[in-house]
Amino acid sequence: MKDLAQTLELTDFPGAPGLRPDLSFVIPAFNEAGNITQTIRQVCAEATRLVPSFEVIVVDDGSSDGTWAEASALANALPLRVLRLSRNFGKEQAIMAGLQAAEGAAVVILDADLQEPLTHLETMLRHRADGYEMVYAVRAHRDDESPAKRLFTKAFYRLLNMGAETPIPADARDFRLMDRKVVDALCALPERNRFMKGLYGWVGFRTKAVPIALQPRHSGRSKFGFRGLLKLGLTGLTSFTAWPLRVWTGVGMTVALASIVFGIWIAIRTMVFGIEVPGWASVVVAVSLLGGVQLLSVGILGEYLARVFTEVKGRPGYIVAEERRASSDIRP
Repeated sequence: MKDLAQTLELTDFPGAPGLRPDLSFVIPAFNEAGNITQTIRQVCAEATRLVPSFEVIVVDDGSSDGTWAEASALANALPLRVLRLSRNFGKEQAIMAGLQAAEGAAVVILDADLQEPLTHLETMLRHRADGYEMVYAVRAHRDDESPAKRLFTKAFYRLLNMGAETPIPADARDFRLMDRKVVDALCALPERNRFMKGLYGWVGFRTKAVPIALQPRHSGRSKFGFRGLLKLGLTGLTSFTAWPLRVWTGVGMTVALASIVFGIWIAIRTMVFGIEVPGWASVVVAVSLLGGVQLLSVGILGEYLARVFTEVKGRPGYIVAEERRASSDIRP
């Protein structure tokens, strides 16, 4: 496949200009200069074998390496569009930029590191032919992850699904095939704080999971560290469930009830045994406990309020600085 991908030319791709392609590939990329060329060529080779016409959309999410240059160098020889965002807006927004630019009858999202084997694309297309409107990859196992990350992921999705309107699969990947109606539904959503795995489930449609085993990265390492995962996790929790607010409502009611019971017990004890000299330790502990509970609950309220503030401002989720396509023009 590698030799075929290296010899592909523009004339190898059927389909008249201006017509809707059968398949669009959306590839978000952040500092993937070592992977992007090989990924684009392999995608084009596999797509040529499977569908009559297609397009590839690479979204450079504010990379600081040569990702834009590497991808743009292929734009004149392949059915390729490269979007460069004005800065790093995050993977979720880069995916949306690609979805809103995609014109295909169906859209495939895949990572630039190509850890998900493209051989599963044929299986996804068969499921779509059977009537499924969204076919997504799920991890067959997590043996390549540390025990701490596996535990964190399991706990996060369990908390998320406790109050979510629709179940969100814990092992789902961004690698998925979506019908045009699914893409249009996602693009019509007005929210700016996007947790894509939750939105995929929220829009519904007939879905099918395909188990896959991830391959090692060809170059570089994952751009999602603990801080990025934590930020994405907070977005998911505040976007798809209100259970943290309900939990602290319950905590407040419990503390208030315990205070009432404690007050009644003190009154009865005083009437029976007389007045005791109160100790300062119990007062300090009570004040510290209540103060901590209040600050924590205010912080949770602040997270939800921050999401509301972002939505009210109405700023776009991303800004496209440049676009390069097969016609060799650069569009601001």
